[in-house]
Amino acid sequence: MIESRNICKSFGDHLVLDNISVKFDQGKTNLIIGQSGSGKTVLMKCLVGLLEVDSGQVFFNDRNFSEMNFKERKLIRHEMGMLFQGGALFDYLTVEENVMFPLNMFTSKSLEEKKERVNFCLNRVNLINVENLMPSELSGGMKKRVSIARAIAMNPKYLFCDEPNSGLDPKTSILIDNLISEITKEYNITTVINTHDMNSVIEIGDNIVFLYNGKLWWQGTNKEILYTNNEEINSFVYATELMRKLKSENI
Repeated sequence: MIESRNICKSFGDHLVLDNISVKFDQGKTNLIIGQSGSGKTVLMKCLVGLLEVDSGQVFFNDRNFSEMNFKERKLIRHEMGMLFQGGALFDYLTVEENVMFPLNMFTSKSLEEKKERVNFCLNRVNLINVENLMPSELSGGMKKRVSIARAIAMNPKYLFCDEPNSGLDPKTSILIDNLISEITKEYNITTVINTHDMNSVIEIGDNIVFLYNGKLWWQGTNKEILYTNNEEINSFVYATELMRKLKSENI
């Protein structure tokens, strides 16, 4: 479980996060949504410590991350997996070397043990016989799956995903959504996803946090979001003509 308690973050005179208190549950896909500039990316960066909060606190399973020193935070970061927008694979490394990268950085495992872990992670994301390929030889969906394999290589307790469906076609996006959801539940991970993809919200939104002008405006599930009377979230969810048509016909 990850919890933010009354966190605020400003850049100059601009208040980006205004007293955000929210819990992200273990074993669930926790989605942060909102319009551009709502603060969702800043919130995620504050959770992982890329940005320092101005006030408030961030907890990882009752451990106060905000009050830790660098060495203590490093131990928590070893429990995190990161799926970056675009995948962020190293172009000059093979698939195997990309997935092995965090194991080389943060463990003292033998080469045989690391190769075994890499193979396990690649198999888990349904990639077989690709370890010697370069990222340039992969499709967009395959790159995302390699990125997921790298993100779970350290067997993380916490998984952070920044726009995991960016640049993917709708069918591949669904496959990636389902894979993230399956891994979250299978390994009981606390997964936090920053997204603008409404398909992701509807398909895998176990817990949805909606930010509006830097405030926590609404929180609920993918079932509840379709029936809320909250004006701002309805404007966000039903922004397209297709979604408005579906609402008028089915809700």
